[in-house]
Amino acid sequence: MASTLSSAVRLSGLYRPRMVRWAGSIADSFSDTRDKKYDAVVVGAGHNGLIAANYLARGGKKVLVVERRHVLGGAAVTEEIIPGFKFSRCSYLLSLLRPQIIKDLDLKRHGLKLYKRDPSSFTPLWKQSTDRSAQPAGLQLGSDAAENHKQIAQFSAKDADTYGKYEEFITRIADSVEPLLDSVPINLVGKQKSLLRSISATRPLIKAGRLLGLKNVPAAYELMTAPAAKVLDKWFEGDVLKAALGTDAVIGAMLSPYSAGSGYVLLHHVMGGIDGGGAGEWAYPRGGMGAVTHAMADAAVEAGVDICLNTPVKEFSIEKHPASGGMRVRGVQLEDGHAIAADCVMSNATAHITYNKLTPAGVLPEEFLADISGVDYTSPVTKISGR
Repeated sequence: MASTLSSAVRLSGLYRPRMVRWAGSIADSFSDTRDKKYDAVVVGAGHNGLIAANYLARGGKKVLVVERRHVLGGAAVTEEIIPGFKFSRCSYLLSLLRPQIIKDLDLKRHGLKLYKRDPSSFTPLWKQSTDRSAQPAGLQLGSDAAENHKQIAQFSAKDADTYGKYEEFITRIADSVEPLLDSVPINLVGKQKSLLRSISATRPLIKAGRLLGLKNVPAAYELMTAPAAKVLDKWFEGDVLKAALGTDAVIGAMLSPYSAGSGYVLLHHVMGGIDGGGAGEWAYPRGGMGAVTHAMADAAVEAGVDICLNTPVKEFSIEKHPASGGMRVRGVQLEDGHAIAADCVMSNATAHITYNKLTPAGVLPEEFLADISGVDYTSPVTKISGR
């Protein structure tokens, strides 16, 4: 594991090598270095795994990230799948990455450059008339309120006047909910100690309720649970605007605008943001989504993290604790036969892979595994890349 980040950059084909040697390292395979001891092993070099590795390393821990693929990034990856052309193969847009993480990891210094997405959407219309001036080409929405009003008014003056109020309504709910993204979720099924800890975890929830205001609770509840179509029908009369906004409620999900709960996803077009931008802004990273995870890898290696590509994990190493009699993780077993010892293992894989594939049989309760097996990963998304 003697390679520097520069060699990994050459491997990825995304950037030019940097003539800098970091405290950590990155290599295209794992080598059995018995002199290296790790406090934590992170399985998977996706954005969540790299963020976890960064914070652990900044907390003084020695961290190893193992990635089964030849490139890092997980779903946030850029690859040259057509000679001379690079593509974001999975995720394609950035917003819900918390601005605090961008600041903490100093990702801009590590090469992250973002271009604001504006306009935010364009809904084309099928031309049924030979007279092109008789029908608008489509509906374009962006950050300019006056331009939005003009665009919507092509189809409905009433909707054009209502849209600003709708945006205020959605933003008010999003502003109350968004801080919860940085809070520890409440654990209602843990032991007494966990339950006591969860009492303090309700404080952000109470704060969110105060920000929302009691009179807005019914409308917020409906937005969270109702079909998006029901919510949009209450606000607007025009199908073109409702179609444009309804897209935000179903994109990437196996839902229709008439599915219960799809209204919640409407929040995503005003929730989140990018560092240095306004609330709800989305952005395209220069270099594709792989540029985000490569900036994270730069930051991680600088903090002392080792990253190994082409290193698939076979299973977690688990043993019985001599004092408590319970089970504890002691590291990971690689598919090539190597064993890596660590007191902590974090998985960036899905719940299905983590618990049904990487955890040895007989360790976890059957009831828990049944719940994990019930997680639905169905997706309607097909991504077509072309030149």
